[in-house]
Amino acid sequence: MKLYVSASAARSGSGVADRPFKTIGEAAKIARPGDEVIVAPGIYREYVDPARGGTADARITYRSEAPGQAVITGAEPVKGWKQHSGNTWVCKIGNGVFGGYNPYTTVVEGDWYFAPDPVHTGEVYLNGNAMYEALSLEEVLEPKIFPLSWEKEASLRKWYTEQEGDCTVIYANFGGADPNQENVEINVRRNCFYPSKEGVGYITLSGFTVKQAATQWAPPTAYQDGMVGPHWSKGWIIEDCEISDSRCSGITLGKYLQPNNNNKWTTKYTKDGTQTERDNIMQAQLEGWTKEAVGSHIIRRCNIHHCGQTGIVGHLGGVFSLIEDNHIHHINNKQDLAGAEIGGIKMHAAIDVTIRRNHFHHCTRGLWLDWQAQGTRVTQNLFHDNTPPEDVACGPILGIGEDIFIEVSHGPTLVDNNLLLSRCASRISTQGVAFVHNLIAGSFTWVGLGTDNGGSRLPTPRYTPYHFPHRTEVAGFMTILHGDARFYNNIFVQQPVPEAYPVHAKRQGEENGYNFVCGTCPYEGYPTAEAYFPQFGPWKIDDEHNKDRYYDHLPVYTGGNAYFNGAKPMSGETDAFVDTEHTVTLSLTCDDGAPRLETDLYAYLQTQCKTVSTETLGMAFEPEQRFETPDGEEIVFNQDYFGDHRSVAPVCGPFEGKEQSGRPLF
Repeated sequence: MKLYVSASAARSGSGVADRPFKTIGEAAKIARPGDEVIVAPGIYREYVDPARGGTADARITYRSEAPGQAVITGAEPVKGWKQHSGNTWVCKIGNGVFGGYNPYTTVVEGDWYFAPDPVHTGEVYLNGNAMYEALSLEEVLEPKIFPLSWEKEASLRKWYTEQEGDCTVIYANFGGADPNQENVEINVRRNCFYPSKEGVGYITLSGFTVKQAATQWAPPTAYQDGMVGPHWSKGWIIEDCEISDSRCSGITLGKYLQPNNNNKWTTKYTKDGTQTERDNIMQAQLEGWTKEAVGSHIIRRCNIHHCGQTGIVGHLGGVFSLIEDNHIHHINNKQDLAGAEIGGIKMHAAIDVTIRRNHFHHCTRGLWLDWQAQGTRVTQNLFHDNTPPEDVACGPILGIGEDIFIEVSHGPTLVDNNLLLSRCASRISTQGVAFVHNLIAGSFTWVGLGTDNGGSRLPTPRYTPYHFPHRTEVAGFMTILHGDARFYNNIFVQQPVPEAYPVHAKRQGEENGYNFVCGTCPYEGYPTAEAYFPQFGPWKIDDEHNKDRYYDHLPVYTGGNAYFNGAKPMSGETDAFVDTEHTVTLSLTCDDGAPRLETDLYAYLQTQCKTVSTETLGMAFEPEQRFETPDGEEIVFNQDYFGDHRSVAPVCGPFEGKEQSGRPLF
């Protein structure tokens, strides 16, 4: 059955074509498996709470009749502003509009949230652009540029809130604009399209614009809400949508509410976040976290931007999902939120998740895979400008940011055929990774962080789980030894380092010289497989040194890599091609809206490589799982960034041929 919705209807009807519902929520209350809800262009200021889901064979589909023109928003327009002083205006809003959730009394908070200032989940928007919250009326009257912001002039438009009786009072400096003549909105709803109950699966959301929700901070140890999301169910498809201006997270594939383990670190205090996260995972094992019940979602062809914490967030609930062909950009550029859960995508437990053909840029961090990136594949993506501009101060928590951060996972995590063009390409505080056929034009940093005076063992172990292959069930726990890394057929290009950036590195406590060095050299001193494995043999009770070797760094495997502009291989990399004669250029342009990479490096590349496959990469050490597809099939890396077929003696890097320089990347 088809159900019709039109915001322009004179009054709500029965949902048939000539008598449509006036709100999407009316259709969401009655839609059943196999139904399609067709939504006409218009602005829908409502929270859509689907009452039921579909089935694997009969989905419930919500479709914008005209792509992008059905707008679901968590905001309401505000008129009646009165001039307070100069460019500052004031407005009083009755608290009844907020229902039981007032974003202007609710502060952003939760585990791993470290921003010092108590900002709210509410936002004020001037012509669709979020303004900056101030902590006092004086800051609104005399605004100053926020030094952490990526958008300096925009940070001068500030607002401040306080309560007066049963009203929320907002003071706002609109920079000379008259708010009664412009479009001024405030977000009043926490979610836009999100089931209030768990298990509402097999829903398709197609072609909508969704924006401006007062979402809360979403750490892995709490209920993770977002503007859009499946809320602990299976089989959603979110496609061809524009998702923007969530206070914290745009799309959530995240964790359900565990009342006894919700932000326990910052409410109970006695267990740290790492321990409570382990507790969360083990509790979920008993509460239905299985491949059959949760995950297997698809997010595709979406434009996700201008969210405060993440474009996509998830813990546990995003397993076995596909994230492809999305444009993810301008995430956390205000930088008024800070903590350890920020990025274009931030996922914990991305088990068998494929992230492919996405365009990440102007995010504080492009992609952050944290814990249990087991069977995760990151392929054919473009990353650039995911470190802050040189004139932006570096926050004490986030540091510089990078294209990809992989943290305390045992793998196998596969990164292949990507372009990593930010000054910091990847932070690899992990093991069980493979980088294959990438162009890496930024540094590797934080390899082996936490070692004792350059030694091999971690003084503060972080035990994280690994799983049975292609399942959610926990197979064991182990701390991160680092290594167990593979680098095959990559191109490394060293980029110049701005003078200001070493200051940021010192803030992070990194003085090992590898923060801004491109290449495999951060693994200098790590063993080869030939040196590592023969040291183990039958253990004797008095052989304490042999016992300690179980906590040494794991081997590193290399082959077919090329290095330019001073990028450095580790000394054990015997077949590396190192060009010390030429300075190659890389230039990313978007003149016609299509990004292109212009480079002359192929003129100097004088090496051919061997074809790499699952057989070449072997198994990730701890889970004893191959670098393979989610279905357990072998991967042969015989396709490049564009999907073009590689020769049997392929060119290293993401492009198979020299003629690819200047070709549109999307």
